Amino acid sequence: QVQLVESGGGLVQFGGSLRLSCAASGLTFGGYAMAWFRQRPGKEREFVAGINWGGSRTYYLDSVKGRFTISRDNVKNTVYLQMDSLEPEDTAVYYCAADLSGRTVVFRASYEYDSWGQGTQVTVSS
Repeated sequence: QVQLVESGGGLVQFGGSLRLSCAASGLTFGGYAMAWFRQRPGKEREFVAGINWGGSRTYYLDSVKGRFTISRDNVKNTVYLQMDSLEPEDTAVYYCAADLSGRTVVFRASYEYDSWGQGTQVTVSS
């Protein structure tokens, strides 16, 4: 059974930083694309960042480019989201997701992902 567990969320001031972690179990982690999504209050869930199985290709939501960095450690079965220069608009519940199809493409649509974590709250104060 695949399990994804996020951690690292919290309250931070405008301009601050947080690093989210997502620990995976129950799968051959290095074989699958991973992504971070977020759901802001009153908004639909949106793609934030994605990374291919080997970590050589990364993709970002335009509004977080240059501020957020996704990475993965296939030995530790963990994917990370380093978030710098945080803004109040980044306040959301952040979810980790795995595409268990084994495809090499990193998708931005949430329905392409099979397994989800429970989410971690990030709140940025102004």
